[in-house]
Amino acid sequence: MKLKNHFFFIIIILSALLFSYSGNAQQNVHQQSTQYEWPADEKIKAKLDKWQDKKFGMIIHWGLYAVPGIIESWNLCNEDWINRPDSNQSYEDYKKWYWGLQKDFNPVKFDPEGWAKAGKDAGMKYLVFTTKHHDGFCMFDTKQTDFSIANGPFKNNAKADVAKYVFDAFRKNDFMIGAYFSKPDWHTENYWWPKYATANRNNNYDIRQYPWRWNKFKDYTYNQISELMHNYGTVDILWLDGGWVRPLETVNDEVRSWGADIPKWSQDIDMPKIAAMARAAQPGLLVVDRTVHGPYENYQTPEQRIPAEQLNHPWESCMTLANNWGFVNNDEFKSSAKVIHSLIEITAKGGSLLLGIGPRPDGTLPQEAVTRLQEIGKWMNKNGDAIYNTRIVKNYNDGNSWFTQNNNTGTRYALVCIKNSDTVPATVSWKMNIPKKGSVMKLLQTGETVKWTVTGDEVKVILPKSLLKKNEMLPALAFAFLPQQ
Repeated sequence: MKLKNHFFFIIIILSALLFSYSGNAQQNVHQQSTQYEWPADEKIKAKLDKWQDKKFGMIIHWGLYAVPGIIESWNLCNEDWINRPDSNQSYEDYKKWYWGLQKDFNPVKFDPEGWAKAGKDAGMKYLVFTTKHHDGFCMFDTKQTDFSIANGPFKNNAKADVAKYVFDAFRKNDFMIGAYFSKPDWHTENYWWPKYATANRNNNYDIRQYPWRWNKFKDYTYNQISELMHNYGTVDILWLDGGWVRPLETVNDEVRSWGADIPKWSQDIDMPKIAAMARAAQPGLLVVDRTVHGPYENYQTPEQRIPAEQLNHPWESCMTLANNWGFVNNDEFKSSAKVIHSLIEITAKGGSLLLGIGPRPDGTLPQEAVTRLQEIGKWMNKNGDAIYNTRIVKNYNDGNSWFTQNNNTGTRYALVCIKNSDTVPATVSWKMNIPKKGSVMKLLQTGETVKWTVTGDEVKVILPKSLLKKNEMLPALAFAFLPQQ
């Protein structure tokens, strides 16, 4: 019996190497709604403006799925695109095995200070931490269920209330703090009722027939969010995942076009009540109810992609540093240059980049992730002024050049992306975004003044010889200047 379980565990790990967000896993990528409603509350608008200044954040997915190194939660779901390992395990036995990982999750090297340092070194300014994913396993000391990190083998550790120590560590490094929370909860019997099969990601009973059970789930959700809002210090963002849990009246043709199964009943968890409670505890709190357009989607969150065009309302691209949100053995990491290029494009289009990191099951970050973050930070340390505290400009792109403008000073920035295989050229050029006549242009990488000329609507910049002599491989160059009015 032990041999059989061991073999099954090996299969799980091997399958994880192939199970990433590419290919058939695309169906679990959250869509982006096309509608946006600006908040009316002045405190929320002020917090939103502050958040828009930050531009670069870290989202951390960490939970039971880190133990075997598999895609987070989704193997529990019974949908056609799910590719669980081929084995003799029944679906119900698989779920029991997954729930049982609680007894194996003992992150004795949990290092929130190290995580915060890695984020700060990268130039990140805000955090979103997964307090609970769809599997229902809580990474905080909730009193609503025993299914949490604080009730397994880690319960006697001084840092057993994981979310508290994560938030504290990042808060000490001046990060804005966000709590990721999954609205669906596949572990609680009031969402997936054991009386019925679990056909898909939705709750598995007719709420119209059993309103009392759904009310229990609503209370459960409200109480858990209340714990996060009242017991964990200042929280700036309540980041709600699982947009299929929504009032039925918000399901329009756009939502139906995304392809997920939609039940005939309303999965309404009473967001007005939740938001009122949360904002009473955390004034100005940003609520991000993903894809549920309206007053509780304070910014949009396109996932694993960058919008094709510039957007004039608040948004962020949430993207992974590797292929997966959580830790997967032998995962493939993006180059630092690719991340920087994405950050530049996102910023020029008016968004922020929320970069996904998955800690190992022992509580440490993969060394490759740390290395990438250090490389990104090396560039941000020199060129961050072109990213932070900026807003959009009308002519935001010309080929490999992107443009931003400081929200306070009016200084404009040209960010010229360089391909990985290319060294720094002797000159760069772009069209439009012409500097003010007689003004000074600076290269942020070195702080030097550079020579520039204008012919028609084309700006040509001559790079300093000191930079060219270094023969560095730089992902991008940033130039600061006052624009022609």
